[in-house]
Amino acid sequence: MQFVDWIGSIAATLTTVSFIPQVWQVWQTRHTKDISLGMYVAFTSGVALWLFYGILLGSWPIIIANSITVCLAGAVLIMKIRFG
Repeated sequence: MQFVDWIGSIAATLTTVSFIPQVWQVWQTRHTKDISLGMYVAFTSGVALWLFYGILLGSWPIIIANSITVCLAGAVLIMKIRFG
């Protein structure tokens, strides 16, 4: 793996893992009042497009990170709609 791929993989890991506390907190508290629906719709859509972009490039760091992130952000979005 090249240096550039290591940087991308580390960045992808950190940004993806950063969603786990948010998902866990919303799941535990069922509290979504302070979460912006518009922001999560836009963000989840953007991550889905990054995933598509990664697939087009064949870039595994982009594909893996955004596959996980779209699931985590999508989970928060679904809980926002369901619990909000």
